[in-house]
Amino acid sequence: MTQAEIKLCSLLLQEHFGEIVEKIGVHLIRTGSQPLRVIAHDTGTSLDQVKKALCVLVQHNLVSYQVHKRGVVEYEAQCSRVLRMLRYPRYIYTTKTLYSDTGELIVEELLLNGKLTMSAVVKKVADRLTETMEDGKTMDYAEVSNTFVRLADTHFVQRCPSVPTTENSDPGPPPPAPTLVINEKDMYLVPKLSLIGKGKRRRSSDEDAAGEPKAKRPKYTTDNKEPIPDDGIYWQANLDRFHQHFRDQAIVSAVANRMDQTSSEIVRTMLRMSEITTSSSAPFTQPLSSNEIFRSLPVGYNISKQVLDQYLTLLADDPEIPKTPDHAPSRTFYLYTVNILSAARMLLHRCYKSIANLIERRQFETKENKRLLEKSQRVEAIIASMQATGAEEAQLQEIEEMITAPERQQLETLKRNVNKLDASEIQVDETIFLLESYIECTMKRQ
Repeated sequence: MTQAEIKLCSLLLQEHFGEIVEKIGVHLIRTGSQPLRVIAHDTGTSLDQVKKALCVLVQHNLVSYQVHKRGVVEYEAQCSRVLRMLRYPRYIYTTKTLYSDTGELIVEELLLNGKLTMSAVVKKVADRLTETMEDGKTMDYAEVSNTFVRLADTHFVQRCPSVPTTENSDPGPPPPAPTLVINEKDMYLVPKLSLIGKGKRRRSSDEDAAGEPKAKRPKYTTDNKEPIPDDGIYWQANLDRFHQHFRDQAIVSAVANRMDQTSSEIVRTMLRMSEITTSSSAPFTQPLSSNEIFRSLPVGYNISKQVLDQYLTLLADDPEIPKTPDHAPSRTFYLYTVNILSAARMLLHRCYKSIANLIERRQFETKENKRLLEKSQRVEAIIASMQATGAEEAQLQEIEEMITAPERQQLETLKRNVNKLDASEIQVDETIFLLESYIECTMKRQ
């Protein structure tokens, strides 16, 4: 990890969690995995503060731990996960565009808290939405729950690994640290909860309606009579799924620019059909027949089956959308997949080419701007000298006209934009980050 990346991690940790967590997190980033007492000794921090800092970092998936053979628990910083905090606003905004304000607040709460139970998320979001409603209106828990289920169904939120029940029932001495596991088929399984209630508006004091301080309230459901039904089942935002969504958007946009809107809509449909059945690091989407694609096209998208087949034939000639023949007993038909790895590499190559062109353009602009500035300074020096010797107005005007109107406009633009960052540079950086992350992850799993 470069010094610039370490500095960025430091700023992100300090902004989100404060100085102590930042100190422990950066120390682990610089040194690698270390046990608790070594961290406390090397950082000059008390054991209690180190424990609290590590709890925060583990809660937010920024630090992982591993039990070694000798029974020593070592903690290791997840540097890439820390850097992803920079993109939290984009994850939240994406959820807002897909699942409205309710989905936005669900993902925001999960990102802010690291891990939460579904019932806790539903209550928090319902309360926040109720705060924004007119007096007399409230948000129903059931409506928030439905949005949470949709996010789980599309894999934007997922269950966290938990301690298996067999480990808790072991009569022997407890392990130095719990082993967390998750069954892949249960990762997006939403518990059946009957969350009945509505959001509440915040009171001016820190106490609830019963007069109890919030920090001391027991874990109860909305009716405060029964324990939380999903206690122990925690959820987190699935950042890889968001990156998959951004990558697919980049592919669809590239197809639209290269061909037309109909082609991009066909590719979008193929990607959408495979988004939860294909791993986010898979090099190909699942094979699809033209009939399946035709049935899955958006409602109201009026193209015939024959036109779709023609488009698929054109797309199949492109290396990003290869066609695979599947021989049936009576006839030959084709299954289509999107070659995501090939598309990502091609898009990444275009990004690098865009950067090269951008650097070349900037170099030319720098030379041109330097020439204009030097010319402007010479003209200003001549005018000042002539004014000191009492030159006539006509002579001064003649010297000023040495700088043409377009050159003056270019100088004004240069002064206005001297500290501004080109939006295209930001977009190129975002795209490169997503595509490089995907390609690296894909190549590791192959």
